[in-house]
Amino acid sequence: MQIINFSHPLTSEQVAQIEGQLGGTIDGIRNIRVQFEVDQPFVPQVVALMDSLGITAEQWQTEAWLIVPPSLNFITAILLAELHGRSGRFPTIVRLRPVANALVSAFEVAEIINLDNVRHTARERR
Repeated sequence: MQIINFSHPLTSEQVAQIEGQLGGTIDGIRNIRVQFEVDQPFVPQVVALMDSLGITAEQWQTEAWLIVPPSLNFITAILLAELHGRSGRFPTIVRLRPVANALVSAFEVAEIINLDNVRHTARERR
């Protein structure tokens, strides 16, 4: 499984937490810098960001990707729509949370969420 990290670089401890929750190893991590011009439309910036990854349509559709979304909710929403369009499904994401009572700001892996499963389950509630 490959991680595409649109957030702060992951620590070795966070990677170990992810592997523990997945029950497997991470094959690689791509740390992607997300710096948007807030006075420009976000959709073209997300498209350019995704194009810059150099991942083919076949790779999006056949390889296992784990996404650490960016912290800005608007960018994340557009990114998820773009990922769905490229892969044909919603991605699995990593949710980080602040470590309780930490003396220095730190984050831990809270959960891994398969958004495609969330979608399928929601459709059953209609």
